[in-house]
Amino acid sequence: MSESVPPNKPEAAGPQLARAALDAALKKRAARAEAATAQPDTNRRYRPRGYSGPGPDPRDPAKLGDVLARLMKQRGWQRPTAEATVFGEWEKVVGPDIAAHSRPVKLENGELTVEAESTAWATQLRLLARTILGRVAGVVGHNVVTKLHIHGPAAPSWSHGRKRVRGSGPGDTYG
Repeated sequence: MSESVPPNKPEAAGPQLARAALDAALKKRAARAEAATAQPDTNRRYRPRGYSGPGPDPRDPAKLGDVLARLMKQRGWQRPTAEATVFGEWEKVVGPDIAAHSRPVKLENGELTVEAESTAWATQLRLLARTILGRVAGVVGHNVVTKLHIHGPAAPSWSHGRKRVRGSGPGDTYG
């Protein structure tokens, strides 16, 4: 430090010493900056601005479920996916008891047709229609299914073979 003070003057003390140290540091910094701009360091790796190391950024790998959810939202596939969930996960949607005795047949314009395994179960499901609609809305979302059509099993067909007799057939047996 005594090099910056001329030899014929007494040695600097207090604020003068601090000023001399600051001037020397600023000169050294300016010299380094000038050298860096004159000859860039080729060993430095390129690092895009705005990205820090340990924090999350858009280049990080994403979960498949998150990517699929974003894709479905962008393409407008939420409603078809919800409708497919009604058929694919019927047991999860309505519960194992109801699913064991019924199955969804078709879904058009928000109206779900359900086929019960017997007429007794069809009656029971008609009584539970509001509960079923609430469960469906809870799993797949509101306004996917707005109305239920519940019917019993189809009656057996007696029109087999090439030769048939016209008439009611065994209708008295099946009502």
